[in-house]
Amino acid sequence: MDVALLVNPAARSGAHSDAAERAAARLRGAGMRVGVISGGSAADSSALLRAALEVGTDAVLVAGGDGTVNLAIQELAGTGVPLGVIPVGTGNDLAAAVGLRELHADAAADAVIAGRTRRIDLARATRADGSSRLYATVLASGFDAKVNDRANAMRWPRGHVRYDIAVLVEFLRLRDLPFHVELEQADGSTEIIDGPLLLASVGNGPTYGGGIPICPGAVLDDGLLDVTLVRRAGRVTLLRLLRRVYSGTHADSPHVTIRRARAVQVSSPGMTAYADGDPIGSLPMRVEAVPAALSVFTA
Repeated sequence: MDVALLVNPAARSGAHSDAAERAAARLRGAGMRVGVISGGSAADSSALLRAALEVGTDAVLVAGGDGTVNLAIQELAGTGVPLGVIPVGTGNDLAAAVGLRELHADAAADAVIAGRTRRIDLARATRADGSSRLYATVLASGFDAKVNDRANAMRWPRGHVRYDIAVLVEFLRLRDLPFHVELEQADGSTEIIDGPLLLASVGNGPTYGGGIPICPGAVLDDGLLDVTLVRRAGRVTLLRLLRRVYSGTHADSPHVTIRRARAVQVSSPGMTAYADGDPIGSLPMRVEAVPAALSVFTA
């Protein structure tokens, strides 16, 4: 069995490389052939993975977080080649959803060796120019996307403190954002929600941001998207609501609407959308469920 081991191209040392080396050794010890892929950029890594698939890779194992996993799913969707994850990234939401969040490199390699797989859905986000990108977890737009924009623009400090500061600044600058949302539901009907919102999240999986259950009822293999919409509230109420979001108990709040849909059109002028933790373009976007698109190794 040939396994392509994809290492986060932005992290060639530390936990990522150590985990990749341990996993590679364990796979080789089980008689598997392992080729390590780590390009100089995301585009390089994608091209190398594509070439590996063209010559006949049987499985792909990613050492990284959701961003690196996202590189892999662009190439693996629809191929039947299964994906494994060593969850050593900042956000490991897909790994958590398939039971791999707390596992170390040996256990992730063992899942590949044992061949335990399941089929999951993906979501396809199509931009206004017709280009598209698949994602596995959640598309975020609104307040949470603005926090990401601000954090990404900051050169100091590093790590999670930067995001804490970005959350505080955006909370102080809080304002309603104009949204137009069209939900194409499973029964063929369409629901339109037009007006000010704080955020609109479209979940294939339940969590983003390293475990925040923004779409708490989302299921990876039901062929549907979970759409969470949050309306403006006073700052004190919003602080309470944010605590409920972190615990996944916000669904019954009068300020929250959650719907399931086969597809959703989301529009908000000048808004950047993030999916699997990375920016993927500006709204408007059409997001549709892609059922059973990816095979993944599970614990």
